[in-house]
Amino acid sequence: MTFHLAQLNIATLLAPIDDPRTAPFTDALPEINALGEASPGFVWRLQTDEGDATALRAFPDPATIANLTVWESIDALKAFAYRTAHADFFKRRAEWFAPEGRATVLWWVPAGHRPDLDEAKERLAHLREHGPTDHAFTFAAPQPPPA
Repeated sequence: MTFHLAQLNIATLLAPIDDPRTAPFTDALPEINALGEASPGFVWRLQTDEGDATALRAFPDPATIANLTVWESIDALKAFAYRTAHADFFKRRAEWFAPEGRATVLWWVPAGHRPDLDEAKERLAHLREHGPTDHAFTFAAPQPPPA
């Protein structure tokens, strides 16, 4: 069986999504999302019919936004996240997001599986409770795909 890498990252905005202070972030979303979707190893991302992931609310705090994607490998996700224009926005995250409201979790899914926000939230909760395991892990403590 082939496995792909699912990733959820969440962040709590310092200002409302339509506030001018978040405009540099929100204005770049279409470009960065398109870049991700065109990146080698990209498989899928959760979004509304209009292509907007920020409109999906999975957490009680309406300022917390989520990004849920699937990639062919950890290396493919790392290449997009840290070696494309996405990295410039990643470096500026403190301008838009509360440090305590940011989190990322990774996990392996069977190829073709599309995780939902409930599954992703469960993986994040597991990571927070147990630390990195083969069920939920981080870039700093990666796990190999299931054998």
